[in-house]
Amino acid sequence: MPAWRYTGRSAGSLYRFSGRLPDQRRHRGPHPEDERLFGPEAVPLLRGAVGDLSWLLQRGYAPGSALKLVGDRYRLDERQRNGVMRCSAADDAVAHRQRRRLAALAGRVVALDGYNVLTTVEAGLSGGVILRGRDGCYRDLARMARTWHRVDETASAFRRLSQAMLELDVSEARWYFDSPISNSGRLAALLRAEAVQGGWPCTIELVPNPDAVLMRADGPVVSADSEILDRCQHWFNLTEHVLRELDVWLVDLG
Repeated sequence: MPAWRYTGRSAGSLYRFSGRLPDQRRHRGPHPEDERLFGPEAVPLLRGAVGDLSWLLQRGYAPGSALKLVGDRYRLDERQRNGVMRCSAADDAVAHRQRRRLAALAGRVVALDGYNVLTTVEAGLSGGVILRGRDGCYRDLARMARTWHRVDETASAFRRLSQAMLELDVSEARWYFDSPISNSGRLAALLRAEAVQGGWPCTIELVPNPDAVLMRADGPVVSADSEILDRCQHWFNLTEHVLRELDVWLVDLG
């Protein structure tokens, strides 16, 4: 399949045909423009945009049109708009999520939104931007492709998450990954081997739609997906628990 490679100028600018090349990224680290887009000078602007977008969402504005209105007003880059959208939430939604947020997991069976959780910790370990939203969730800016590829931080991210759940006295961790994403089987095999080696009580499952499984879960879930958080019974902020102890690039927009 032909591939196109980014030439390294501005975000979303020039691409060059590069023939049949595999994805050679070794990290989910920062975009070349992230220091400008999410650095200290940009944070007040982004917080203002999150506040305005959340105000509009509270009043029933459609997310797409509200984001365009706010993004145009603040002259936000596409990547900034993505971050603002991920961090914004109506007051009612924030209150609803906080009422069902758990402070402990002892003795619980936990269901994890696999790619959502693993990718965020991978990004944090590789120096990528981690955003804290109004609901307290940590989110990354990585775009989930149709094909999974391993990065240097994959195994380490899984170990840190698994060790954290062991310390939190989780009885079992059930990881759910999207089976339609190519190479999910390879990821599952890697994580199962890591779990056996580490002695962590967990299962790794591939399902067509993890969101549907997590929304129906009897026990707490771990995810930063807004739709899942709004519909699940209980949730725990495991990515915050793991990343707050590390030296990560955290941008608090909440």
